[in-house]
Amino acid sequence: MLGFTQLVLCDVEGEGICTDASTHNFSGLPGFEASAAGERGVSFLENQRILYTVPIVYEGSIFGVLAGERDKANMQALIATDGFDGNSVSCIIDRDSNVVISPTNLDFFFALDDLFVANKDPELASAVREMQANMQANVSGVIVFTTPDGVDVIMSYDPLETFDWVLLTILPADIISHDTDAYIQHTFRLSTAVIVLFSLILAVMCGIYYSHRRQLEHIAFVDPVTGGMNNARFQYSCRRVLDGAKPGAFTVVSLNLMDYRLINEIFGPKEGNDTLRHVMQVLGRHIRPDEAAARGEAGHFFLCLHEHREDAVIARLEEIRADVNAFNAQRETPYYLTLLAGAYLVQEPGLDITVMQDRADAARKSKPAENGRCAFYDAGITARMHLEKELVNLLDSSLANRDFKVYYQPKVRLRDGQVASAEALVRWQHPQKGFIYPSDFIPVFERSGDICRLDLYVFEEVCAMLAGRLAQGAPVFPVAVNLSRRHFQTTDFLQRFADIRDQYQIPGGLIELELTESIFFTVGDILNVKEAIRRMHELGFLCSLDDFGAGFSSLGLLKSFMVDSVKLDRSFFLDDSQRAHDVVESIVELARKLGIETVAEGIEAPEQVDFLRSIGCDLVQGYVYARPMPAEELEAWMRARHGGEVTQV
Repeated sequence: MLGFTQLVLCDVEGEGICTDASTHNFSGLPGFEASAAGERGVSFLENQRILYTVPIVYEGSIFGVLAGERDKANMQALIATDGFDGNSVSCIIDRDSNVVISPTNLDFFFALDDLFVANKDPELASAVREMQANMQANVSGVIVFTTPDGVDVIMSYDPLETFDWVLLTILPADIISHDTDAYIQHTFRLSTAVIVLFSLILAVMCGIYYSHRRQLEHIAFVDPVTGGMNNARFQYSCRRVLDGAKPGAFTVVSLNLMDYRLINEIFGPKEGNDTLRHVMQVLGRHIRPDEAAARGEAGHFFLCLHEHREDAVIARLEEIRADVNAFNAQRETPYYLTLLAGAYLVQEPGLDITVMQDRADAARKSKPAENGRCAFYDAGITARMHLEKELVNLLDSSLANRDFKVYYQPKVRLRDGQVASAEALVRWQHPQKGFIYPSDFIPVFERSGDICRLDLYVFEEVCAMLAGRLAQGAPVFPVAVNLSRRHFQTTDFLQRFADIRDQYQIPGGLIELELTESIFFTVGDILNVKEAIRRMHELGFLCSLDDFGAGFSSLGLLKSFMVDSVKLDRSFFLDDSQRAHDVVESIVELARKLGIETVAEGIEAPEQVDFLRSIGCDLVQGYVYARPMPAEELEAWMRARHGGEVTQV
């Protein structure tokens, strides 16, 4: 490979990987240490192997060494010549007369060793001393002498420009006696050719090194979507500036482009990538020479700002927000990009950069932040993180001890006032911690992924309740069970639900799987969601869409996804204006035409019930009728409501 036996790529600690996939440590070798200090180097290994090394430099810093190895045979082949019918031999020595590369034919050199060591010929001894002085002075020359066995020999020495080496070429004098000058010149030309060839090899090696170095740097440090810094380069840059920084001098900021996945779904991946590039370009315009900006993953970005006050950080982020949305000035219909921010004021510069990023992330996720504003990391966030960890640790024992209780909230049919169905809701009554609110533990389990286990627990409890009523001959009604978007990360997750239902022998149509509208924007492949809904119906489940209207594409969802019912988000009923009423009435009318049942959730006032009945809404769920309650209380409530009888739905 480029005339080398093999190439080696080393880090600054000397750990290297060779082109034959083997690994070695080259620390301590003189050539490696020279290259680690920024110079070209050469090291002499065992068996007359030679290791050439050059530093790998990026932006003034050495982060590796590129090396090429030649073994003895390789070097001998390089310096060997076919001139003089093969009677000449060559070797390379250093300027202290130490042999670097021996020739393939050692006869002459064994004879020379005896002759020079004996040092009986004063004239030859003088010539040898002159040769040694010339080699030190980088001067070429020729020695003519007779070997102990009477052979007249000519030896030329030519200092090389590389590593203080000298090329020795020896041949019998009788070969060139008829035309000595011509052959000596020919020998010199061959020597020169070897030198030129060696220089060309080094030049090619350096050229390939610089080309590969640029490619490796691009792969290692450049984000393929935005063309800016990636996270690895960000961490490297942060470490360089923070190593010499005082506590509190810098701030690490986590930015998240809100609804980036929605942009991808509505406008397509190309527009989504263009948006990421736009944000990255804006960030690049707002950072200073000693600061850094990079994209992490998806719509997530990081900043390292030379700011130590919260108000200064907020002001910088407000400028960025304004610049990110400046394109709206030329749009007839604006589309504002929202950046959620969290920051960690770096009080411990020696911390791992990943820990700093995690703290900025934790601050961003700790509470809703206004666009352009920023949540800052503090000890309270750490306490909340510890609390979340504690809740996760309690999950296994609480599932085993059945500390989770399933409550049911009825859905009343407005047409006749009968209970048409119910929604299963989970409550956590821990023996030591007491009552733990769903708003405290459900988001924690969503983030940890444990929500899937809790969903299956609730589902099985519902199946057991329905199976008990069926065994007693008691009336039953459909029950809705919430389904986390986390399930969609598992192939054919619905089969697990179907197996549990069949285990309890629950007929089809009695269990409704309830999806939140946001699931359609957080699961990557919309086709997978459509297939999952088709699979639900195939397995005998009903499917409903919760929080309808909380997102941005609800009407499109009604057209594309074959759900059985939709639950109007409670936010519709917080506004009592005529405009809000018209929107609700239009949705109910559209759902009726599509054959989709409508459920109004969060209803608390009789006046709201009257309005919903007047526009033809099918079901109402809320405190206006009943709060969530255990199955036994629900039974008693229904008997009291219907005069002691509970009829089959």
